[in-house]
Amino acid sequence: MLSKKMQKMLNDQINMELYSAYIYWSISAYFHSMNLDGFARWMRLQGQEEMTHAAKIFDHVLERDGTVTLAQVKGPPTSWKSPLAACQAALKHEQMNSKRFNTLMDAALSEKDHASSTFLQWFVDEQVEEEAQTSALVENVRMVKDSGGALFMLDRELGARQLGPEEGA
Repeated sequence: MLSKKMQKMLNDQINMELYSAYIYWSISAYFHSMNLDGFARWMRLQGQEEMTHAAKIFDHVLERDGTVTLAQVKGPPTSWKSPLAACQAALKHEQMNSKRFNTLMDAALSEKDHASSTFLQWFVDEQVEEEAQTSALVENVRMVKDSGGALFMLDRELGARQLGPEEGA
């Protein structure tokens, strides 16, 4: 059974994962408006992955006889000054989310909630991948600078992204 503290923290994280999906979908819409459909696809799939994360946490709370309490999801930003700024915003969000999962893990360990700490380890590991992937995207966009041809090639590459079964494909 989950403690009230862990239940609240996990419910807050469900909300954050839903907000994360909103952010990625908003960035996706931004890229779509710029006719950067590969970037838009990459961000949209990232949002889909965040929804899968929310569902995993939702299920964990229920499996531990907890109560899921869904809260209002705040609206995300809707525009950025450049493709680089949008990608940097995504990276900053992933870094913040990593800190949140580390805090969740710390709480689970301090409460000796081994089931939650085992469950959360997947997310801690996933965040390493998320940050690396998004950081690489930022660096690629930074490298292309204002080169339309290079941006076009990167857009095509990003459009080929596929999700694996664990990511919500």
